[in-house]
Amino acid sequence: MTTRTRITKSFFYLVLATLVVMICVGIFEYQTSYFQSRYFAKLAASLNVDLKEGPAEATWHPSHGPYNIQNGYTRLPEFSERLQAKGYHISLQANFSDRLMQYSSWGGNPPYREKAQTGLRIIGNSNTLFSSREPEHVYAAFNDIPPLLLKPLLFIENRELLVDQHPTKNPVVEWDRLAQAALARVLHPGEGGPGGSTLATQMEKYRYSPNGMTADHNDKLKQIVSASVRHYHSGLSGRDARKAIALSYLNSTPLSGRAGHGEIHGVGDGLKQWYGIDFAYANYALTASSDSVSIEEKARVFKAALSLLLSQRRPSFYLLEGREELEALTTSYLRILTSNGVISEKLRDAALAQKLHFVERERNQASPSFISRKAVNNVRNELMTLLGVRSLYTLDRLDLTVQSTIAGDTQVKIAELLKQATDLDYAKQSGLLGEKLLREGQLSALNYSVLLYERTPTGNVLRVQTDNLDLPFDMNAGSKLDLGSTAKLRTLISYLDIIEKVYVKYRALPPKDLAFARKVAEDPLRQWTLDRLIADANIPLQQLLDAAMQRSYSASPAESFFTGGGLHTFSNFDKQDNSRVLTVAEALNRSVNLVFIRMMRDVTRYYSMEIPGSRELLLDRTDPRRKDYLGRFADLEGKIYLNQFYSKYRKLNHQEIIERLASRTKPFPGRLTMAFRSVRPDADEAALTAFLRSRLTAEAIAEVDVAKLYRQFDPERFNSNDRAYLAHMHPLELWLVKYLLESTDINYEQIVQESAPLRQDAYTWLTKSRKQRAQDRSIRILLERDAFVAIHQQWQRVGFPFSSLVPSYATAIGASADRPTALAELMGIIINDGMRIPFRQIDSLHFAQGTPYETKFEFTPAVGTRVLSPEVSATVRNALAGVVENGTARRLKGIFVDASGAPIQVGGKTGTGDHRIKSYGAGGRLIGSEAVNRNAIFTFYIGDRFFGVILAHVGGSQSTGFEFTSGLATQLLKIIHPVLQPELNKASPPANANIDIQ
Repeated sequence: MTTRTRITKSFFYLVLATLVVMICVGIFEYQTSYFQSRYFAKLAASLNVDLKEGPAEATWHPSHGPYNIQNGYTRLPEFSERLQAKGYHISLQANFSDRLMQYSSWGGNPPYREKAQTGLRIIGNSNTLFSSREPEHVYAAFNDIPPLLLKPLLFIENRELLVDQHPTKNPVVEWDRLAQAALARVLHPGEGGPGGSTLATQMEKYRYSPNGMTADHNDKLKQIVSASVRHYHSGLSGRDARKAIALSYLNSTPLSGRAGHGEIHGVGDGLKQWYGIDFAYANYALTASSDSVSIEEKARVFKAALSLLLSQRRPSFYLLEGREELEALTTSYLRILTSNGVISEKLRDAALAQKLHFVERERNQASPSFISRKAVNNVRNELMTLLGVRSLYTLDRLDLTVQSTIAGDTQVKIAELLKQATDLDYAKQSGLLGEKLLREGQLSALNYSVLLYERTPTGNVLRVQTDNLDLPFDMNAGSKLDLGSTAKLRTLISYLDIIEKVYVKYRALPPKDLAFARKVAEDPLRQWTLDRLIADANIPLQQLLDAAMQRSYSASPAESFFTGGGLHTFSNFDKQDNSRVLTVAEALNRSVNLVFIRMMRDVTRYYSMEIPGSRELLLDRTDPRRKDYLGRFADLEGKIYLNQFYSKYRKLNHQEIIERLASRTKPFPGRLTMAFRSVRPDADEAALTAFLRSRLTAEAIAEVDVAKLYRQFDPERFNSNDRAYLAHMHPLELWLVKYLLESTDINYEQIVQESAPLRQDAYTWLTKSRKQRAQDRSIRILLERDAFVAIHQQWQRVGFPFSSLVPSYATAIGASADRPTALAELMGIIINDGMRIPFRQIDSLHFAQGTPYETKFEFTPAVGTRVLSPEVSATVRNALAGVVENGTARRLKGIFVDASGAPIQVGGKTGTGDHRIKSYGAGGRLIGSEAVNRNAIFTFYIGDRFFGVILAHVGGSQSTGFEFTSGLATQLLKIIHPVLQPELNKASPPANANIDIQ
């Protein structure tokens, strides 16, 4: 044998040996996954996440994947930006290792054990106030899965998953099935066929791949690698890790979605939503003996569950329009499962005898009580705003735990008391019945609400928000209520604020300048304050404000007040006050209307005199500014009339407009003709005749020369004011009717704009020299309106919620309405020594807990703005304590104590609102009154920490006959006092700690 031959043989044997070794190694690797298990385990061990305080140094967020999108992981950068802009900071965040950053950037999915259920959870104290779990029904452990469900799943999708093999075996790939699937696609391209994916790779696909689909081989590679890394990262040993795959798949498999519920995941939710089969019952039916459950019933449940496992291939098709195809597919698999010994022939035959029965979504499902979820829904709505999420559906599916400030136990107990308050026996025992309270038969119509806030080191926080109105409407934040006497509190603050303004402005002046300032001062508040400074130039502000509370006003209703553009009279609630002269403090205690009307007059005069040159404007008839003011008045009053006329005509067609116009003047031929020809100048005599016949009797028509009237009242002969005078109508009404009849595209803003010249023309009479009294009256009206603009700005600084005030002294007794949340904010300013500090009801937001994307946001201590001085706040606080000690809230006197039994100071302001639409006849005679609503409110503080609002409300026509006053609200606070006491007994935090001041 030659050397060359020997070398050739040796090489052949070497190659053969190498081949044999490779085959052996391949077989060994195929059976044990020895090498890949070590590689993936080592890789997985390097993919670390550390949870660190503050923002992470390195983090990564996914951009796609249904699971990531549903849980909000893809939007965490956006959420972070929004929350930090709203006063929250990152207190905790997951930090990626360098290797994990590289792996994620390549496209691998960070390995972690996904939660069986995710969703929004809201916690108050230690209580769960709200929990949205998705999916709703899951198997908690592998052993909970019925074998009758598990065996078909493994046969269909992953037969080798639970076969006892080597503990290192990788369950992510079944090479024989993968090869079979690949060969089928080569031989039959474009056709469907058996898939090669295991349960693990399927989960990677429908959870993390774009749109839950495999787009190409690169996607498939990422799914296999990610699933393998996840498997070896789990920390579970062989079979336990494989069991976890089956468990996770059954809990998470996507099963399309339906209206009213949304996306459906997992067999548990699928059985309920598609077949109406309760999850617990399904598990019972699949595991119970034949003595407990009939074979027909077991077969019905089994067939439904089997169809869901099969539908996962094309869930949106099979579960919606392809139900017949799903029936056929399920039937075929019943036979396949039987022939392979997975199920019995008896079960197969019983299942074949039944058809799949899909159920329609229940239309009359019992809705959750709005009463029990009112505060929670407010938190959810705030979360939507904070996060920029557009729907509650999306919000509730975020992987998010929220720590709210709500005191869960107290909230529940107060809600129960409010519910009991409508029960007659309870109402009798609790003192809700009686004079100026309620009568039997009225209880069910009442709605109550309670708001309670606490002043804490990090700001004002919501503790209780509840009511007994079983509607989504929020009485506290969404209502606009006439609350009567609570407006007196705002008026008092304006009054004291002016005293302080004058004090600060003049206190440093020498006596001579003070005397001159007093000589030229015209408004009472400036005069009084200057008198005090002249008497004692060193008087402290607090002493001056205390003296201001002792100023006296008459409570007489005999005087008429020119305000709001007309002459008005007002009355007191208690007629015994009519002859009294009361101090400001006494008037607040007794809530005397006429004192606060006169106080508002003084406030208005102050702000009127603050308008530069206002005095000269009235005294000097040659002042050129008078013309500008009269032009403003014409424009303002013209807009008021224009709006009234527009409301009368805007919903009418042309024929109805003409009929309404005809009814607006007396049926005299000349007036009617002028009105008609003004709005329809091109109409002929026949049209005028028809118009006259609609308003005049036949006898009157017979006596009328229509042709003569037609010529006589030619609109070209008269200007707009003359036409209005002859028709006995307002020129703006005639102009508007003509505009509406001639225009096809009606736009009110355009109407206002185009009517501007006519509004000025309609008031040309006002500029005539002989109309000086009318001019002065018009200018005074505008000066008062300008004063109320300044008053409104002051009210807004302390939380008034609306964009304007009614420019009338009646605003002092509630004409401008108010809102319970705004009154709570005002009370918060008062007990925070004049600092306006934002309210909050969310302390922290914890996203993606236990995942690589975990991030926790906590509220940054609030930034406060000073809107009142500490001295004004202290004066008001003491005055409100007087309301409880000696005034309209004295039923609360002495009931609140601290943990040691010592009395806690309580203060507040009561208010009653009786909103009615009144109709008046000739001479101002009241001819009708329609009830709109009635309200009783008490805005209060308890000690130096707690404050809030109690509201009793009855709306609509049923408010007729109710005579309760604000005593009802104070009685309600007395009723819930025992429930509030534990909150009051908690340790007091240091006042205003960590609160920044702007």
